[in-house]
Amino acid sequence: MRRLSLLLILSVTLGTFTARADEGMWIPVLIEKYNIRIMQENGFKLTAEDIYSINKASMKDAVVLFGGGCTGEFISDKGLIITNHHCGYGSIQNHSSLEHDYLADGFWAASNAEELSNPGLTVTILKYMEDVTDRVLEGVTNGMDAVKREALINANITTVNNDAVKGTHYQSMVRPFFLGNQYFLIVNEVFRDVRLVGAPPSGIGKFGGDTDNWVWPRHTGDFSLFRVYADKENKPAAYSSDNIPYKPASYFPVSLRGVKEGDFAMVFGYPARTQEYAPSNHIRMLKDVIYPKQVEIRGAKISIMEQEMAKDPLVRLQYSGKSFGLANGWKKSIGEIQSLNKIDGIVRKEAFEKGFMEWVGADPERMAKYGNLFEQYDEIYKTYTTLYLVNSYTTEVFFNNGTETAGLANSFRNAVEMAGTNSPDLKNELTRLRNSAGSFFRNYNDAVARRLFVAVMDLYGRNIDSEWQAQAYKELYASCNGDFKSVTDKLFTKSIFTSEKKVQGLLNEFDLKKVKKDPFYILASSATELLDTKVRPELAALDARLAGLNRLYMAAQMEYGRGKVFYPDANSTLRLSYGKVMGYDSRDAVYYKPFTTLSGVMEKDNPDIYDYKVPERLKELYREKDFGRYSVDGDVPVCFISNNHTSGGNSGSPVLDAEGRLIGINFDRAWEGVASDIMYNPLQSRNISLDIRYVLFIIDKFAGADYLMREMTLIE
Repeated sequence: MRRLSLLLILSVTLGTFTARADEGMWIPVLIEKYNIRIMQENGFKLTAEDIYSINKASMKDAVVLFGGGCTGEFISDKGLIITNHHCGYGSIQNHSSLEHDYLADGFWAASNAEELSNPGLTVTILKYMEDVTDRVLEGVTNGMDAVKREALINANITTVNNDAVKGTHYQSMVRPFFLGNQYFLIVNEVFRDVRLVGAPPSGIGKFGGDTDNWVWPRHTGDFSLFRVYADKENKPAAYSSDNIPYKPASYFPVSLRGVKEGDFAMVFGYPARTQEYAPSNHIRMLKDVIYPKQVEIRGAKISIMEQEMAKDPLVRLQYSGKSFGLANGWKKSIGEIQSLNKIDGIVRKEAFEKGFMEWVGADPERMAKYGNLFEQYDEIYKTYTTLYLVNSYTTEVFFNNGTETAGLANSFRNAVEMAGTNSPDLKNELTRLRNSAGSFFRNYNDAVARRLFVAVMDLYGRNIDSEWQAQAYKELYASCNGDFKSVTDKLFTKSIFTSEKKVQGLLNEFDLKKVKKDPFYILASSATELLDTKVRPELAALDARLAGLNRLYMAAQMEYGRGKVFYPDANSTLRLSYGKVMGYDSRDAVYYKPFTTLSGVMEKDNPDIYDYKVPERLKELYREKDFGRYSVDGDVPVCFISNNHTSGGNSGSPVLDAEGRLIGINFDRAWEGVASDIMYNPLQSRNISLDIRYVLFIIDKFAGADYLMREMTLIE
């Protein structure tokens, strides 16, 4: 194992001089060692310590993990955070009603007292990260039994975590890098009092909707504002009216100077997951099997939701978040399929693997270590592909905004078990369910749920072989001869889980027999039993085999690729990417410029389409050319693109200029290069950012909330 770690370090070190200026998601603590020189050659004017330092305030202190899957950044010394509108969407929706529709109309708190709390929302700040590979792998030997190896590593990780946070209020985790060849300790400070400060109306913050999502040119004002609160000692605390705005160690100055093509651009954030080093088997599974099935079922769900949302403003409020979440992944899967086909992604992977195996075959020692890698991959993926599909598709049907009532029923499984054993914890569990049921029915519509049920039941029968279907589903199918619409009214009338009144009655007087006889509880239990007994145990065993194989293959790739700098796949830890503002050739005779403007917003205006209905106040500002200091050549800049390597989780990330000043907010990627989670395409992989000048224009001229700007440090 020590030799493997040495190979990793050596291959990275030898490759320093060939680092690209665009591809890569780099570990901030290693910027000084591997990246700073090439960053400075490309225009960066600061030092590595300005980016990451544990001895003084640095950029890392201004970047936060927003919630569980987005990025945000401090833009004032009073805890003010900016992130994407779609990252704050759930919070904005939760505060919205027909009387106060903050999604449609926007929201701006005129004072701290008007800011809205968001139970459950957290902001996480990195304190430091440290390479702990030697400590995690202490005692691990080559050829060690996989189960014993994992147990030893987990025990070592527990020790590392406990040592790191002992006597502090910090939280820690240890994450694998390079597919388990390296480990880093991540120590964080987590804040739980996060309040909504401002958000533009959806006609700005979600302009273009699902149609424009993953597409350039883009004209979406995708931002929202929150504030972090702390106790009087500036430490994390539960929500309290006594809390005060948090004073961050660092925050970003906001640039009004703008950007031009060719300018240096840096993205600092929390990309979620990439698979740049996966074998061709994995890409083929995703592109040819998993993604097409996901596209079909999610497309059906989205279509039903959007049809019903168009009929009723209340349904739009209830299902806008669900629809957006589904649509984002749905369209991304379509884009990845098309992007991989366009660049012959699988063919390129197979060509790499052929060259790799020729290198392996040229040396007996390498042949002994790596010679049967792809034979093992071939064997595993024959079974793994089926299990992966069954697991993901069953979840889509029964639990992921498919059969909504089955999803609610499934949350009662613990209560059923506790009631059956007379557990003293049942009372607390029923209290928890009472709260979650209230949230469920706030965003539930019976007509939508019925249509979703019929659609997903039909797709499940057509796309999953009978061998892998839940038993209760097969019995229901037989009883109605596959005509699920004919039994929908009966099932929804009979079930407890289709009515908030019935559910609250059940929680007040829990009836175990009644729950166990409920048709949707039976469906949910059957689907869960299928997954827990037939699918997930074998899937977990194959995952364990793949983990060991992937770890070995990663080390082998790095040995094979001497002279190249390797960056680790994204794993929701803080990363930095750097590149330049630039356009790209989309297809024959079509070149996309790197900037969009307010004029483009007006060109798309269509009052008859919800996603393209421009707010009247914005049209008024445009007609009067009332652009103030945000005017550039008689227009207002809206978005720009650059060739930074980003992924999901980078939503809301700060986009910084060569002097570390905020020039934009990252929010999307261009369609042609959307497969960059699997294979970065330097010719077309572009991240889409909201120009910070458009943000300021909306806050100042549109919302009249210039008091928020007075908190910021503006660079003219």
